[in-house]
Amino acid sequence: MPVFGLDENRISFPNPTLAREDGLLAVGGDLSVERLLLAYTHGIFPWYNPGDEILWWCPKERFVIFPKEIHVSRSMNKYMKKHNIHLQLNRDFADTMHRCRMKREVEGTWISDEMEEAYQRLHKAGYAVSVEVFEDGELAGGFYGVLIGKCFFGESMFSEKENGSKTALILFARLLEQHRFLFIDCQFHTEHLESMGGRYISWEEYERMLQEGTTL
Repeated sequence: MPVFGLDENRISFPNPTLAREDGLLAVGGDLSVERLLLAYTHGIFPWYNPGDEILWWCPKERFVIFPKEIHVSRSMNKYMKKHNIHLQLNRDFADTMHRCRMKREVEGTWISDEMEEAYQRLHKAGYAVSVEVFEDGELAGGFYGVLIGKCFFGESMFSEKENGSKTALILFARLLEQHRFLFIDCQFHTEHLESMGGRYISWEEYERMLQEGTTL
């Protein structure tokens, strides 16, 4: 199946179901707020190496966490009861995204200057958010992602203390459940996220919830 080339001067994407088996759909275009919003509301996201052309992905099976299904292990429950935990949103979006980048610099990261600038624009437009958790008054960890309607699309996490990002995800999932969010899109499977309740759903189920939950 071909990979579609995008025109920088035209904000559009091919049908998401035309993605290759590995999830790759298109190449090129730009990271404007308008294009990013169009992408996320159709289950598409950018992921590529710094310096390369922009690659757009849309996996046919989606790995998600339903907020009410967030898994809290006995050890995590004990840990959270032991400490004074405080969740904060948008403490400093740019700082949180950069911390996510720095935690992955050694092994390689897709978070380039271009990506940081693009998601900061998306944040200023009201669609990208950062989530931070404080443990006993100190920053412990967090993550950032895109929030549209009743859907959250996770991008990257960081931890400054043990269990920092886990605690942030648990508390955020509980907050999303209270506000009747439909899902947290994890984009790709990891054992870490599976241990916290992540699971695969079909494209058909994902698309149905996406249409229901994203309203611009």
